[in-house]
Amino acid sequence: MWSAQRLTLTAALTLPLTVAQAYAGQSPADEDELALLYGAADSVSIATGNLQALRRAPAVASVITAADIAAMGATDLDQVLESVPGIHVNRTPNSNSPLYVVRGIVSPYTPQILMLQNGVPITTAYVGNKGNIWGGYPVEHIARIEIIRGPGSALYGSDAFSGVINIITKGPLEAQGTEVGARAGTFDTYDAWVQHGGKVGPVDVAAYVRMGSTDGNDSRIDADAQSRNDTLFRSHASLAPGGLNNQVKAADANLDLIYGQWRARFGYKKRYDMGTGAGIASALDPVGRQRSERITSSLAWADPQFSGDWGLGASLSTQQYSQEVTTLYRLLPPGLVFPTGAFPDGMIGAPETWERTYRLSGYADYSGLNAHHLRIGVGHDDIDLYRVREVRNFSYAANGTPIPLPSVIETTYTLPFLRPQRRRIDYVYLQDEWNLAKDWNLTAGVRRDRYSDFGGTTNPRLALVWDASFDLTAKLLYGRAFRAPAFLESYGITNPVAMGNPNLKPERNATSELSFAWQARADANVNLTFYRYAMKNIIRVVPNATPGTGGTYANTGNQNGRGVELESTWTVTRDLRLSGNYAWQRSIDETTDTDAGYAPHNHLYGRADWAFVSGYQAGTQVNWVAGRKRAFGDARPAISDYTTLDLTLATRNGRRQWNFSAALRNVFNADVREPTPAPGLNLPHDLPMAPRTISLQASYRM
Repeated sequence: MWSAQRLTLTAALTLPLTVAQAYAGQSPADEDELALLYGAADSVSIATGNLQALRRAPAVASVITAADIAAMGATDLDQVLESVPGIHVNRTPNSNSPLYVVRGIVSPYTPQILMLQNGVPITTAYVGNKGNIWGGYPVEHIARIEIIRGPGSALYGSDAFSGVINIITKGPLEAQGTEVGARAGTFDTYDAWVQHGGKVGPVDVAAYVRMGSTDGNDSRIDADAQSRNDTLFRSHASLAPGGLNNQVKAADANLDLIYGQWRARFGYKKRYDMGTGAGIASALDPVGRQRSERITSSLAWADPQFSGDWGLGASLSTQQYSQEVTTLYRLLPPGLVFPTGAFPDGMIGAPETWERTYRLSGYADYSGLNAHHLRIGVGHDDIDLYRVREVRNFSYAANGTPIPLPSVIETTYTLPFLRPQRRRIDYVYLQDEWNLAKDWNLTAGVRRDRYSDFGGTTNPRLALVWDASFDLTAKLLYGRAFRAPAFLESYGITNPVAMGNPNLKPERNATSELSFAWQARADANVNLTFYRYAMKNIIRVVPNATPGTGGTYANTGNQNGRGVELESTWTVTRDLRLSGNYAWQRSIDETTDTDAGYAPHNHLYGRADWAFVSGYQAGTQVNWVAGRKRAFGDARPAISDYTTLDLTLATRNGRRQWNFSAALRNVFNADVREPTPAPGLNLPHDLPMAPRTISLQASYRM
């Protein structure tokens, strides 16, 4: 039987699709006001590197504006991404780090999606994703988020495997004037920020500073990895039942400078005094603390009208990233007993890494050929994990079982978990946007990457876009993508449970898509996408030939998937806007011919924004996640579906006025849990998400 929450969700999603043509359109003046209220989301740049209309972009793309973020009452990037069709935000027990699951592709760290900040990758070399000590990403300084679902390696190289997320921060134009703000919420959550946009002489300037802290979701874990050890070895060390350790403190800063055709950006993201989630080894650890620090910079020059039919651009960017353990992890708690000995102080460890990345790139656009727009780009990346440090109070038996040591020792210079590594990448790409006939455009591209450690890879794309009529556009897309092995996967040592393999090759993915964009009315649109993908050379841990000696990373297994994504937006009146999307997918592990597991088969999202009084706006959104199967070898019962409802109320006043907002999330206090990996012996009851929460915000713009 359908619940009230499910009915609310379905109505919010289907209303734009079923009754959009029953109402008259808005006047141009009304449309201008709505654009100011909701933000312009009809153009995208990451599909080709050039700004173009979203419906004609040669990719399946979504754009979320600052106005959308404010309307949904989001306080973190993860809440925003959950609203995108085909994307679900899972969590890892280790540090509660978010996993962005796109189209059914799930892995322990989800390095298969490329994250950009202002067009520059923020990938870390150690595990190949955005960094496991993530600690959230604030949204106040985001101007827009551009998202591609599907392969992007023909333009962006590695990790643009299942998709690309580009976070574009507010520049001088978007952050005009000065804004100060503060927010307080559940779990002793506090944030304060100031941002400014203006001019200093001939230089356009935007700056942002934010400080925050939270105790985090402290939901209880009934049983953890040590619970199983207690049963096996007749000990009583587990801290379960017990609460999650999700506390974190944060500091963020951005500086954006524009002078003529030059643009310099600087970013700082620090997370400190951060807890370990459900534990680094899925055993509750209320003691361990960690920190990460990310320092980014970029200097770019671009002249789209450099000479006649030529446009040129170049950029140099850097990233310095470190993750440190400020209070040693208790991987397993005090009182632990193994056949190899007892750990009266617990199993203690602290792996730390420091890395720096330099990226130099340039491109040239040429439009001198009739009906063609050519782009050629070249680049060089230098990725250097230059320092590691490790302390621990254990070594390993031949079968991978920890052996207690008499004290905590440093293994950095003897046999650490990983030695410093360096990788250099050279690449070249070519792209042609060809208007081959009236209403027909073909985008063809190819990129060649050469890696210093495993060789080369070539990835093409083709995108045929047809304006079938003034209100209907069809796209037929094909692309190949790859994901380079992370340093942990290639070069990890002294951990027989998961040894590195320097002979690894990249994961590969080939995707075909058929997409339709229908402007049902001037105030309503519908997008429908069908896709299929085939993954090869998946990197997984496989058991070693000798029983009881752990495993090694290897290219093993394939996965195929297919799905449908439907989304719609309808501006009912100048005061009411409805939007929603539905995603269906099936992903099969070809090794076992079973469901790949853990990603929702059905994901339904709906949102309504209502400007009910001048200067006031209310919003509601509902999110239904269903059909998450267990992977092969995981005998636990199926993962429960869930539905959440969120409510927001906010003012929308102009400059020199206060604005206030309140957001209530998970109104019905649904029991939301995200799946933990097979075979489910570490956290048998999965990972609980936050219960009902509230946040209150005030800001003043001068």
